[in-house]
Amino acid sequence: MLVLVIGDFHIPHRSPGLPEKFKSLLVPGRIHHVLCTGNLCNEETYDYLRSICSDVTVVQGDVDERAWPDTRVVTLGDLRVGLCHGHQVVPAGDRDAVAMLQREMDADVLVMGGSHAFEAYKHEGRFVINPGSATGAFHPLLKDPVPGFVLLDIDGTKLLDGDVKVDKIEFSKPAPSQGL
Repeated sequence: MLVLVIGDFHIPHRSPGLPEKFKSLLVPGRIHHVLCTGNLCNEETYDYLRSICSDVTVVQGDVDERAWPDTRVVTLGDLRVGLCHGHQVVPAGDRDAVAMLQREMDADVLVMGGSHAFEAYKHEGRFVINPGSATGAFHPLLKDPVPGFVLLDIDGTKLLDGDVKVDKIEFSKPAPSQGL
């Protein structure tokens, strides 16, 4: 199952749109689910995501015009995936605060945005992903945000070919502990 993780578009307030190279990669029929960390900022961006895949889950960004849920949990394969924009984490980006939210959501994987910078890491036997900004939109704490998104490959199939940089990070859900 191929899952697109994307967010922080800020169209049209901070960015005119997605890079054309992304549009050529994000074609209908390849993606099975879309997880969006919010800040779409307009209905056209949501419609674009639905044109890629009809199964789209969105959470509320701090500047979204449309009201979305603050957090969501979806089950993809055997994984419980929590989704939030990230403005709920105080202090912002603090790994202990992120881990607390992830435990509250009982999520194996937590997807969050807000920082406009890609990040993926394992913590306390769980996994956290921030896809960055899909458009490379301005963020006051970053000098030059780089546009990005993440493809989660839930079952191990091939991701992408071509001249786009692809990094692969593996995460396996730990087996449940056996009581004595």
